[in-house]
Amino acid sequence: MDVKETKSRFLTANDVANTLDISMSKAYQIIRDLNKELNKDGYYTVSGKISRRYFESKVMM
Repeated sequence: MDVKETKSRFLTANDVANTLDISMSKAYQIIRDLNKELNKDGYYTVSGKISRRYFESKVMM
């Protein structure tokens, strides 16, 4: 049976830290900043998580 790895729609601070090779505290800071931007645009956010799509659109990878 094939098991497909599904990507979560949200990233955690651990995901952000690993992706950008930064500390956990810096990852939380980035998530807070991005969530503030989303809140300003009228979106609801979850503390400590960021939309994968939004993160990837804002971070040059």
